[in-house]
Amino acid sequence: MNRIISLAFAAALAPLAAFAGPQYIDETGYAASGFDVVAYWDLDQNAVGQAQPKAVPGKDKFVAEYNGAKFAFSSKKNRKTFLANPEKYAPQYDGHCAYGVSRGGKVPGNPNLWRIVDDKLYLNITKNVVTFWEEDIPGNLNLAENNWVSIEGNNASTSTIPNYSSPAPKGN
Repeated sequence: MNRIISLAFAAALAPLAAFAGPQYIDETGYAASGFDVVAYWDLDQNAVGQAQPKAVPGKDKFVAEYNGAKFAFSSKKNRKTFLANPEKYAPQYDGHCAYGVSRGGKVPGNPNLWRIVDDKLYLNITKNVVTFWEEDIPGNLNLAENNWVSIEGNNASTSTIPNYSSPAPKGN
């Protein structure tokens, strides 16, 4: 009987394990530097090799908590959309650089260096890193997924995004 209870308890906790790692938060105090993570899906994504449109700043009056972090949104509608399915909209790898994860580490993700692949949001740290990332997105994703299993529970990066400051979130 105790074994059955133990197994049931472990099964109940299993979904929580997916969110064991802490979200990357920069000096703004927000995940994704205070940019609206839902708004990426409304932006026109450029072809590989071209810069993506700038991220949409969130507002401090539209905030939600997820994975131990505050996320800001540009509208009440986007906040509601996020809360209905945060796993879809939150950046992969807890907001860390996807290429960095493919190399086995946690470094900051810059919200203006983004790409949606297979309906998931990925961030990278610098324009140079984006070039490496885009040379083989499927291969880098495969490496990142394999590495993430062993590094997800590590502390979030405490580094600053190089040559970057966020104007987000904006006031009302």
